[in-house]
Amino acid sequence: MQLRKYIGPAAAGICAGAVNGLFGAGGGMVLVPLLTLATDMEDSEIFPASVSIILPICIVSLAMTFQPSLIPWRSTITYLAASAAGGALAGLIGKRI
Repeated sequence: MQLRKYIGPAAAGICAGAVNGLFGAGGGMVLVPLLTLATDMEDSEIFPASVSIILPICIVSLAMTFQPSLIPWRSTITYLAASAAGGALAGLIGKRI
């Protein structure tokens, strides 16, 4: 049955979404191992799939909890810029490894 091939990815997505929703982030930490275990995806496909899945999950989590008055904007912007730089650097290093 075709439905069986969607059960593993759906279960992984539910778990990643739940972790992300409860903690505000971290869905990717559970998504990579779950995709490895629950799907027949190649290792080279899992990381890009995880990254493409996490962005919409984070947007949904943000939308569910967004309250502009509670956000410490100064430290948030600093963190965002630094984490973007760290992500870009890690991406470049990861391609070489």
